Amino acid sequence: MNLKRSSGSRTGHRVVLFALSTCGWCRRAKELLDQNDIAYDYIFVDQTTGEEREQVVKRVRELNPRGSYPTIEIDGEVVVGFDEERIRELLEL
Repeated sequence: MNLKRSSGSRTGHRVVLFALSTCGWCRRAKELLDQNDIAYDYIFVDQTTGEEREQVVKRVRELNPRGSYPTIEIDGEVVVGFDEERIRELLEL
């Protein structure tokens, strides 16, 4: 899985964002993380192909059986969709 790394400097939490490049809610989740200078790894699932896509989709379904986006893993906790309150709570914002 070829995750990209954000430029955020706050590294106190392990955050992985599984998103679609065309998804408005995914964009909002990414903006929230960026605005709060959170370091996170992310991947736009719709920009993957072949075996990598299969691997990413499998991981998303393990975390979120519905396979919806965004799917965010924060320190082992899973947030499905753009739940700003829950994201802020888990990141202690």
